Amino acid sequence: MVRETSLFSGSPSELIGRQVAGYRIEEEIGRGGMAVVYRARDLRLDRSVALKLLAPELARNDTFRRRFSHESRAAAAIDHPHIVPVFEAGETDDVLFIAMRYVAGSDLRHLLDRQGPLSPPTAVRIAGQVASALDAAHEHGLVHRDVKPGNILVARGTDSDHPEHAYLTDFGLTKKSLSLTGLTTVGQFVGTLDYVAPEQISGKPVDARCDVYGFACVVYECLSGHPPFQRDDDMALLWAHQYDQPPPLTGSRPDLPAPVDTVFAKALAKSPESRYESCLSFVAALRMALRGDAAPAEGDAAAHPPTQVDVPVLGRDHPEPADPPRPPPRWAEPFF
Repeated sequence: MVRETSLFSGSPSELIGRQVAGYRIEEEIGRGGMAVVYRARDLRLDRSVALKLLAPELARNDTFRRRFSHESRAAAAIDHPHIVPVFEAGETDDVLFIAMRYVAGSDLRHLLDRQGPLSPPTAVRIAGQVASALDAAHEHGLVHRDVKPGNILVARGTDSDHPEHAYLTDFGLTKKSLSLTGLTTVGQFVGTLDYVAPEQISGKPVDARCDVYGFACVVYECLSGHPPFQRDDDMALLWAHQYDQPPPLTGSRPDLPAPVDTVFAKALAKSPESRYESCLSFVAALRMALRGDAAPAEGDAAAHPPTQVDVPVLGRDHPEPADPPRPPPRWAEPFF
């Protein structure tokens, strides 16, 4: 009797053309230590997707499988224009998979490697989009834990005012679960060395401010061309994140105004309590500093207030008002 081989046996290229859970694999587009991502064809809806296959040893851990199912649903519930949508997550042939929107374009890692430091307007545009995605995830109780250029996809924008559209991906479903199921060794943290927060290294509890730190490292690299800390070996790099002050950004970019150094010093503070409370507040302070203005205080009313978008639906959330508003004059232009 011939035993059928696993999806992960042999070379990953051998999966090209095979069907996995209703998806036909077409091309490998990325890989990490615990997963491989392919461009695949959804045979049911005839669309391209990014299909992430997790390593088989993860599926053999019952605790991980339960957390994977829970966290996949939580990630799929986030509807945000700058978060890659999760279409489906499940298990087939003892392999866990996640099907996500396929984003045509590149990631920020390749963009920086190809172009070097970004102009301040471009860096702030991309940062604002990623910050809104991170804050939305935090509102849903999700902490990314691995914000890095490789997890930020950059696609073509809609017009000259929005030349790029950034997507945040890989919400660390495997990373978070691994750290809580005993699949990592004692003392091992979850994250990428260039962007890891001090509390991750020391094994302390993490919250949204962990992502503020990692995100600030990414934005620092967007403007300078390198992460804030550069060391010859991993242990020295971990030490720097925990104990060394980040070098002033203006040392690499003397063309930038001095207030940006104050903004990054706060975003990269060793103590989470000393950082910005949200990623968007960090970007707002950076935007002002790049204009040469003083950064706004946390919660400053002078900062741009959020647009009110929660409009009640008559007959569902609220009864119809007794005196409906009068229609505008016939000569008024429609508001479109």
